[in-house]
Amino acid sequence: MKFPIGFSIKFEKAKLPSTRKLVGKYCFLEPVNIRRHSKDLFKNFSLDKKGIDWIYMPSGPFKDETSLKKYLKCKNLPGNPFFYSIYSKRLKTFCGLASYLRIKPKPGTIEVGWITYAKNLQRTAEATEAMYLMMKNAFENLGYRRYEWKCDKLNKRSNKSAIRLGFKYEGLFRQATIYKNRNRDTAWYAIIDKDWEKLKKGYLKFLKPSNFDKNYKQFKKLKF
Repeated sequence: MKFPIGFSIKFEKAKLPSTRKLVGKYCFLEPVNIRRHSKDLFKNFSLDKKGIDWIYMPSGPFKDETSLKKYLKCKNLPGNPFFYSIYSKRLKTFCGLASYLRIKPKPGTIEVGWITYAKNLQRTAEATEAMYLMMKNAFENLGYRRYEWKCDKLNKRSNKSAIRLGFKYEGLFRQATIYKNRNRDTAWYAIIDKDWEKLKKGYLKFLKPSNFDKNYKQFKKLKF
């Protein structure tokens, strides 16, 4: 009697993220440098006067730059994240954070998370390009097979963003964790390596300069 098994694969483990910059047309990402980045980041995060952008984050908002620095220094955040600061070439400032986390080179899985965009970065070309650059780096340079996105089921913006960026919904992990003294049911999304070429074509088409006005607002939506 034969039993179904997974397909055969020869896979050399993926690489760990390096300190090199990820450079695009509209933005670049570089590993967080507290001395160089914290002033810009705090100034831009402070555009969110009500702290709305931090509701579904385990930390924040931050009352002052010192508090933000402590957050960026923390080595015990869940998943051992590898943080990048996002620099907008148009705005000439660091105005966002994102990280790789739960990095597993041997099976080739990696997650993107801890994404925090200041108000002036949200819904811009830079915002989408930053995610494209991290995704491209994970698949093409580091050699990962699977790229994950996880978020609170109740976080409508994050769930919607995952779908827009090409992630596929894979299920719900009920009562997966607790943060800020609240329960979190975690929605899981992922992209795998065989999805990447199709997604890449969609990103490149979307990110053409002709698709944006002088303020980097899009004419056509991201499609795959």
